[in-house]
Amino acid sequence: MKPSRSRKQIYRDVIGFLAIACLSVWLVMRGSDNIAYSWHWKQVPRYLFQIYDGEFIAGPLLLGLGVTLQITVVSLFLAGFFGLVTALLRMSASPVGRLIAWIYLEVIRNTPLLVQIFFLYFVMAPILDIGRFATAVLALSLFEGAYASEIIRAGITSISKGQWEAAHSLGLSHYDTYRRVILPQAIRRILPPLTSQAISLIKDSALVSTIAVYDLTMEGRTIIAETFMTFEIWFTVAAIYLFITLTLSGFVSFLEKYFPQRA
Repeated sequence: MKPSRSRKQIYRDVIGFLAIACLSVWLVMRGSDNIAYSWHWKQVPRYLFQIYDGEFIAGPLLLGLGVTLQITVVSLFLAGFFGLVTALLRMSASPVGRLIAWIYLEVIRNTPLLVQIFFLYFVMAPILDIGRFATAVLALSLFEGAYASEIIRAGITSISKGQWEAAHSLGLSHYDTYRRVILPQAIRRILPPLTSQAISLIKDSALVSTIAVYDLTMEGRTIIAETFMTFEIWFTVAAIYLFITLTLSGFVSFLEKYFPQRA
């Protein structure tokens, strides 16, 4: 009986998805008819890639995707670093460390990301002598790191005190206790919320186009300004972002299954 119910649920989900997809397409087509919009989907592939004499040539959208992925990967590592350091500072016995972490969290979480990007680009970048790419990475890392720190701190504090006591009874240092006992267990618990934060970072990276970083969004805006293919390009850009986030979600789902097997 259970397999039968699961198949029915799958069928209902597929039918529901197809119904929503058809409704969305109908609404888009209906709206385009009302504004007399002419579709030019055949021109979109050349902005992704072209093949000349058997040679693959990336189009502006793929080049922009490459920049977006570079920003995302570097920002993910730095955000994880900032998040871990901030979480440890918040749990430390040092009043100065806790104060620094509190100021960082309150400033970052209570101001818009766009304002932070502008502040770093127009105020701090000339002082630090860094370019647009580095400014974009720094802004995203600081912003996402503030939220990641709370996730990491919650994961660490969720580990029972017995684990700490057992580690200390074995003579492990504070550093080794974190590295060998606490963090490996906390990772399994914080992986799902950190995935959501990583997906948020990928989407937030579109804001770096405001400081003329030629990422995927900026390339899309440039193409639209030249061709006026507004809907085709934005739908294509949205589909690329969707593909990236779904791929990341699938990869993390694999990790969630892998970690318990290795525990």
